[in-house]
Amino acid sequence: MDNRVETMYEKLGISKEVFEFGRKIEEELKPRFQKMDEIAEYNQLKVLHAMQDNRVNESCFHYASGYGYNDQGRDTLEQVYASVFHTEAALVRPQITCGTHALALALSANLRPEDELLSPVGKPYDTLEEVIGIRKSKGSLAEYGITYRQVELLDDGYFDYPAIREAINERTKLVTIQRSKGYQTRPSYSVEKIGELISFIKGIKPDVICMVDNCYGEFVETIEPSDVGADMIVGSLIKNPGGGLAPIGGYIAGKEELIENCAYRLTSPGLGKEVGASLGVMQSFYQGFFLAPTVVSSAVKGAVFAAKIYETLGYRVIPDGTEERHDIIQAVELGTPEGVIAFCQGIQAAAPVDSYVTPEPWAMPGYDSDVIMAAGAFVQGSSIELSADGPIKPPYAVYFQGGLTWPHAKLGILKSLQGVIDAGIIGKERLR
Repeated sequence: MDNRVETMYEKLGISKEVFEFGRKIEEELKPRFQKMDEIAEYNQLKVLHAMQDNRVNESCFHYASGYGYNDQGRDTLEQVYASVFHTEAALVRPQITCGTHALALALSANLRPEDELLSPVGKPYDTLEEVIGIRKSKGSLAEYGITYRQVELLDDGYFDYPAIREAINERTKLVTIQRSKGYQTRPSYSVEKIGELISFIKGIKPDVICMVDNCYGEFVETIEPSDVGADMIVGSLIKNPGGGLAPIGGYIAGKEELIENCAYRLTSPGLGKEVGASLGVMQSFYQGFFLAPTVVSSAVKGAVFAAKIYETLGYRVIPDGTEERHDIIQAVELGTPEGVIAFCQGIQAAAPVDSYVTPEPWAMPGYDSDVIMAAGAFVQGSSIELSADGPIKPPYAVYFQGGLTWPHAKLGILKSLQGVIDAGIIGKERLR
């Protein structure tokens, strides 16, 4: 069997040297993989329990159109999300187009003119800069008189508590905490660390709204930010919770009043959650959420495998090959534009869709530099599927994520390594 597997890797463009190097690394990681399987098992049971408790049934999958009044599938799914995330309510809709839209919705629904938004974790993800108004854009929060303040992180990438205390003032209405690193090389934050930050902030101003950008983090741990005091958690269904099946959508889960505000902002004052037809995507939403814990586990294994591979070859990786995981993203500092491009082209070559396409950097909307993205996905832009991307700017880091199955995530990393070797960036002798 082993020879047949190696032959298949060879057909997919993996040299014997790369295959053997990967096999050695995988063997070293097996004890860690077992722990990831245990997390997936717990989260799988948690989702199943929520589906049973909320009496999910076949009629939840029926097509609903028009206004969508009394869409049983939509309403029941929102109850399932609230149960899993231990919140009072949830908004889970195909009308939420992406993670940035979900975050913009949560912010604009719960902030008013003269309120101030605070980020205690430094710079937000690039696409939020225009939402907030850091970079000028039509319809930004700044245009509505909402001010913004951020507290830079300490050198170790963690929170500057004295500066956060000083930044909170009478106008601070909402605090946004980004769990994942985005296009930065800081740590991604554990749920425990987020809980400590929220507790500190609430100790200064108890009525401030604490919102967590949970993108890339769902089901990586056995608890979520909503279990440690977050008033809202926000994410995209084409990342972790969609399990690779959701074709679109986003979610916001949290306190009922805040979610109600989001619903009125998404649709219209006076209508709120009552309208918004599911348009036939409910089965994919339910089934994707059901599969999400095991899909996320596969992606985490891929991230750890990538870290160990490139760390062994002498590259800086964030997190490193031994750290606990708090999201599915693995950053690798390749040091040159050519390294980032070769890595991403290797990932694209491992894809089931558009594997023959060669990605190149381009001026992608919402970013301040050229970005290269590799994503041969069944769902366009789905970050839970095998993908890699990065801005073409120092420190020339690439951000790898996803993999609906562990074997595919493994192939993707081996193809990235093969691509870097074939480009002459790494010599084969370093694999020995």
